[in-house]
Amino acid sequence: MNAHPKKLMLAGKHLHVVEKGQKLGRPRSRGVATAEIGRKITFNAAVLDTFDVKGCQPLHYDLLVLCAAIEFADRRWKRPQGWSRTLHVTMPVIDLATWQKPIVQANLRSVLRHLTCDEWLFTFVQAKNRSPIGERQGLLRFPTTKAFAIAYSDGLDSRAVSALTGTKDEALCIRVANFRQSLKDGDSYFTQIPFKVKGFRSNESSFRSRGFQFAAITAIASHLSNLTRIVVPESGQGALGPVLLPLHNIYADYRNHPTFFRKMEWFIKSVLDHRIRYEQPRLWFTKGQTLRAFLGIHGKTKKELTGARSCWQNRRIVNMGGGKKQCGLCAACLLRRLSMHAADISEKPGTYVISDLGAPDVNKALSVLPRKPDRDIMIEYGSVGARHLQQLADMAVLPDSELRVHVSEIAAATGTSYEETLKKLRTLLVTHAQEWQAFLSAQGEQSFLRSWMEGGRHGRPE
Repeated sequence: MNAHPKKLMLAGKHLHVVEKGQKLGRPRSRGVATAEIGRKITFNAAVLDTFDVKGCQPLHYDLLVLCAAIEFADRRWKRPQGWSRTLHVTMPVIDLATWQKPIVQANLRSVLRHLTCDEWLFTFVQAKNRSPIGERQGLLRFPTTKAFAIAYSDGLDSRAVSALTGTKDEALCIRVANFRQSLKDGDSYFTQIPFKVKGFRSNESSFRSRGFQFAAITAIASHLSNLTRIVVPESGQGALGPVLLPLHNIYADYRNHPTFFRKMEWFIKSVLDHRIRYEQPRLWFTKGQTLRAFLGIHGKTKKELTGARSCWQNRRIVNMGGGKKQCGLCAACLLRRLSMHAADISEKPGTYVISDLGAPDVNKALSVLPRKPDRDIMIEYGSVGARHLQQLADMAVLPDSELRVHVSEIAAATGTSYEETLKKLRTLLVTHAQEWQAFLSAQGEQSFLRSWMEGGRHGRPE
């Protein structure tokens, strides 16, 4: 049973979001922080101008401020050993009546609790500035021919699934990134996240609430474009794997899981009065199968995929030889390389900093990194990522009883029967296991990856 809200407020951390020029005085406790709009939460008016013919409406602006406030609180306070925190956010909103509705508050707390495993409390107050964005200029009107929206990145899934779902004229591609990205033919999207959170030390790196940002911004774009379909491009391993196998027994990562999207749909309906559906067309396929399906489309080539980027490592590791490469060993890179192999796609030499996965000695493979701390980081990331892919493959032979909880959860969220969901999950796991074994075999018997599987630097405890 949840604790009483007043007790949670006293026990947790409290973020006060204030309007520009408003002062609350210096926080008296390390558990209290202030974020002023215009200083610690800033908006790029040029990006906001792309929010369609009527510009950014009050509820949309409120929702964007909320996304920024949630990011600030999520990253400001480090998680305790037990993971969960209590986070209280007080912030100004233009449409106070909507945000004070019990259903809106309940759905907001529910989706964030599910996503982050934190208790969230919100106090909304009336904003004094009812038109904070200013005059609208040069509005970019979204075309009316779009059939669906898709959160579009430089990743493999985004490129493949966008093409598999519809033509480039039908897809409203939305970039959810902190930096400006190059325009692709036929794309129509926000050039970057329209806000930036700054002025504090990032004490917590998990940032689970980023999934809320992605879902909320694509929902705003869909609302303004009168679309009801939002396509989630993630394939099965990335959508379900983090929940099937939580890393180091921490709270499962639901950012691309069907249960999160159902809760997000309820929240968006309650706050924007707009019914949307987050679709996951590749939920039951591996990334390798998705890439093969893309190549089956007339006119599509392997070159369109090899230019995609998957790596999440920092610049110091990937900026080698005057250019930005991919590390080749983090979990994202391992899944990419596994999937490229499954789709029979060869990548040019020099794509990865750590290119030789067949080396018998991991230190030799990592010798291209001059700094020992960087080599240690990559061994940590690589061994954990490889073990995750192996453990996901091992799940293919688990008895039905050990999959029951996951199957029931997914079946309820997708509206399919237990039996059908079990069959689809089993098929996904078997296909992944086959692709992973083929990829390991291609690295050779002496590969350091095999030694990690047999001894396990970070083996799963029995």
